[in-house]
Amino acid sequence: MAEIIQRDGTWAFDGTTVRITPGLHRSVPLFRQTYGEVAVPLEAVAGVAFEPERRRGRLRMRLREGADPLLHATGGRLPDPADPYRLLVDVDRAGVAEYVAEEIRHALLLDQIPKEPTKTYLLPGPPVPVSVRSSDGTVSFDGTQVRIDWADTSDRVKRATGPRIIDVGDLVQVEWLPNSGYEDGFMRFVTRETSFSKLPPEKDPYALDLWGSTRRDLLTALVATAVTARLPHPSTRGELAHGDERAHRPRLAAAAVPPSADHHDVLLRRLRELGELHRDGVLTDEEFARTKAAVLRGF
Repeated sequence: MAEIIQRDGTWAFDGTTVRITPGLHRSVPLFRQTYGEVAVPLEAVAGVAFEPERRRGRLRMRLREGADPLLHATGGRLPDPADPYRLLVDVDRAGVAEYVAEEIRHALLLDQIPKEPTKTYLLPGPPVPVSVRSSDGTVSFDGTQVRIDWADTSDRVKRATGPRIIDVGDLVQVEWLPNSGYEDGFMRFVTRETSFSKLPPEKDPYALDLWGSTRRDLLTALVATAVTARLPHPSTRGELAHGDERAHRPRLAAAAVPPSADHHDVLLRRLRELGELHRDGVLTDEEFARTKAAVLRGF
């Protein structure tokens, strides 16, 4: 067992898995503490290195492309301190860090782990259900559906559409950009119907506008990752785009089933509310048209 324990966290390697546990010190970002322990199988690792510095060094792990839904969902945009594959190392523990890195590299050579991209996720992502309260509303995911409940401070267009519920089967991808503190971020759920939408995040009923607490809004990456882990792997997207049309038949058949009376009543109520907002001048013609279209798509 090769192990290094630091205030920033712990890395332990048993020959097959690197277990990364975040530290409990207040300096450890909320995102890493919430994400919890990450068990990285050796076959997911592309490389590891220790980067010594005068005051503190860093252990860094590089994963194979396509192995981790977290890295795919966040697109390399996680701030360095929130990156679970980075460990701050005190100067007096540099030798231990070098030893851990060398043990992992040695195992990669012995097992002849390839560095090519993977065709499936090798890490599971966060468990579900998962729910995060952000500056724009609360987003939840139970493994099959995403639900967004808008905050009182959300844009009037979003509040007018009511809670947004999206089946994971309708999703194409999740787009995520963190709130940097200087520029707003967003998390957008892209469906087949909304893939060409040009609405800005603050008005898009399929997107959360991230403008508040940076540490709190960063937790939306948990939901983005959990959803991404349950979408088709990026290596299969070309195949799915040109796949057998029979794969779409169950969805078309389901779409042919008329909505229930309850859904019909909710739809009519929402449309009446939108019409009143439009007549009162709360919604412009363009906002009314776009919001009405979003409501109809949602049903």
